[in-house]
Amino acid sequence: MTQLSITGMTCDSCATHVKEALEKVPGVRSAVVSYPQGTAQLAFERGTQLDALMAAVAGLGYRSTLTDAPPTEKQAGLLDKAPGWLGGKDKSGSSENALHIAVIGSGGAAMAAALKATELGARVTLIERGTIGGTCVNIGCVPSKIMIRAAHIAHLRRESPFDDGIKATEPTIDRAKLLAQQQARVDELRHAKYEGILHSTPTISVLHGDARFNDDHTLIVSLNEGIEQTVAFDRCLVATGASPAVPPIAGLKETPYWTSTEALVSASIPPRLAVIGSSVVALELAQAFARLGSKVTILARNTLFSQEDPAIGEAITAAFRLEGIEVLEHTQASQVAHVNGEFILTIGQGELRADKLLVATGRSHNTSHLSLEAAGVAVNAQGAIVVDKAMRTNSPHIYAAGDCTDQPQFVYVAAAAGTRAAVNMTGGDAALNLTAMPAVVFTDPQVATVGLSEAEAKLKGIETDSRTLSLDNVPRAMANFDTRGFIKLVVDVGSGRLIGVQAVTPEAGELIQTAVMAIRAQMTVKELADTLFPYLTMVEGLKLCAQTFTKDVKQLSCCAG
Repeated sequence: MTQLSITGMTCDSCATHVKEALEKVPGVRSAVVSYPQGTAQLAFERGTQLDALMAAVAGLGYRSTLTDAPPTEKQAGLLDKAPGWLGGKDKSGSSENALHIAVIGSGGAAMAAALKATELGARVTLIERGTIGGTCVNIGCVPSKIMIRAAHIAHLRRESPFDDGIKATEPTIDRAKLLAQQQARVDELRHAKYEGILHSTPTISVLHGDARFNDDHTLIVSLNEGIEQTVAFDRCLVATGASPAVPPIAGLKETPYWTSTEALVSASIPPRLAVIGSSVVALELAQAFARLGSKVTILARNTLFSQEDPAIGEAITAAFRLEGIEVLEHTQASQVAHVNGEFILTIGQGELRADKLLVATGRSHNTSHLSLEAAGVAVNAQGAIVVDKAMRTNSPHIYAAGDCTDQPQFVYVAAAAGTRAAVNMTGGDAALNLTAMPAVVFTDPQVATVGLSEAEAKLKGIETDSRTLSLDNVPRAMANFDTRGFIKLVVDVGSGRLIGVQAVTPEAGELIQTAVMAIRAQMTVKELADTLFPYLTMVEGLKLCAQTFTKDVKQLSCCAG
């Protein structure tokens, strides 16, 4: 009697299907399969091929390993090849009988899912209609953070709190060289983290073309070469991301406006830049262009960061205006024209003129081209694919992850969702927990949040207490001569547990992960106040803010515990 360990079964019905598949293998006399134990007890004739047993299991989407009965010399050779049969890393094996997963897209969610699926024994066909790597590495996170960093350096050379002792100089901006440096790093990371990995993973096949559903088990791919190819799959992951949304402003579409995509690769820094938008992308790029030399005017339909705690928008507005960035709150453009190389925006106060116009009012889900209706996949009113915590759509064999879904649009959420989708597509059980999801905006000062704001907690019926610590109480900020911003803690009154943190500080993105861990660990504010933090760090501000629930920190000595 030989025993196989089987992973991926989710019910007794799975065990029945495995038993039927194994008993169809030539030479197998009987198979006793247990879902609770995850095993198959096999009796088979001498000479029965182990590859056939394992392929039978893999064909159902599960993974098997031999757990007893020392193999004969012949069996040992077969076992050496087993990873290849199951879609693993052995390049000499065949994965034709492995579970076949189609992945539409090649960004953070798609790559995480493809790699995890092959690790779990599946073979993957990845389909990308544009540039491998998706938004983040090509036209999003990576190039924007490079540009923001360059702008920060330019700002420090022009102006810093130490100008009395270190002579400031007006920097000369060579946009062409900055852009070349930026693009070289983008190309490097795309090759290292996407193209190179795909090339070296034989169980992932890549098709370059536009995919659409024919039904719930078949895709039609219009290849870039001009022909169509049908791709049948056992499971499919949709990870097609999102694109900049364009608001319905009269005349806008007839003008050469920028989205973030064009702004990041602009050949020059415009003398005057108008920005329509008041959240993450709009404000990050507005400040970057201002620091590189543009006169920037922001048009905010409401206030900056109007969906966040009001103190966040107030702090960033103050910081921007201090730098000379014009912020027009409660202002919309009713019409846009482009005349003689100049943008003319009609607003309530009259006209606003600019050399370039950046539109950054959110992102639209890339789903309209997929023929989702053919596969019975539901989307919400905004066109986002509706998924549960396991990344399942309402169609049993189709999953979705990343910015094309109704989940938060962050690349690290997308990657985590892709990994969990792969586990579930291959028979596992994994969920995505977003209760302690950090978010960072790379303005200066940065904005970082996790958990609930006071308003969000109130909507959930949670009674809260909160404290806000200004940065003139944080020794690191004092030593930096930069006390812009604050740290705010939100606590559940009933348990005393920390449930939310909002921070506007230099390098807020570096301190927020400590808050994430505290919330995940269900720490009370007292426990946070009693925790050791290194002195003269910004993250110490979390401890100091926690102490304000019971003490006046202005009356504490340095490092007071």
